[in-house]
Amino acid sequence: MSARPPKLTIADYGMGNLRSVAKAFEHVGARALVSADPADLASAPAIVLPGVGAFPEAMREIERRGLAEPIRAAAAAGTPLLGICLGMQLLFDSSAEHGGSAGLGLLGGAVERLDAPGLKLPHIGWAHLRREADSPLTAGIDDGEPVYFVHSYAARPRAEDLLASAEHGERFAAVVGRGAVLGTQFHPEKSGAAGLRMLANFVTAATAARA
Repeated sequence: MSARPPKLTIADYGMGNLRSVAKAFEHVGARALVSADPADLASAPAIVLPGVGAFPEAMREIERRGLAEPIRAAAAAGTPLLGICLGMQLLFDSSAEHGGSAGLGLLGGAVERLDAPGLKLPHIGWAHLRREADSPLTAGIDDGEPVYFVHSYAARPRAEDLLASAEHGERFAAVVGRGAVLGTQFHPEKSGAAGLRMLANFVTAATAARA
């Protein structure tokens, strides 16, 4: 009998293209549960935090729904966690967006508006990755791979947490990570083969962590 596909929980806090993310993970062989139940996050073998929208509103919803503490506890316990787009930004200490807000505090650093004079914001479209450090999340991803972004703000991570960068006016963090806490500023589910490869890498890492 073949092994069951690995399972992960996608956090539903009312902001994000949840079904697209779930379908992308199912495409690479994972079982994806979309849930707003804190208990599901507390017991999840791996967590995905997607998101589209404004940082302060997202944090208010995460707190209101009782999801912040299960996410922090899971990260502290070494549960694999992947933030996507706004979800990646929420991993950091704070954001300057809309007057400022504290984040989940799982990665050190702040989120600030992109410095892109003369260029349109939000930054919508394809940009090329530059690998900055080796990571299981970026295994098999070559320098110059195009991925799809939609954002006006970017995280300023610690140097040791920067895994890959891209450029729009300035060079900014595109992939970050420390231990089991990982994030992509771009949308892997919209980024073709490179994005799917990265989601598959996360599933592989989550499966190894559970073994």
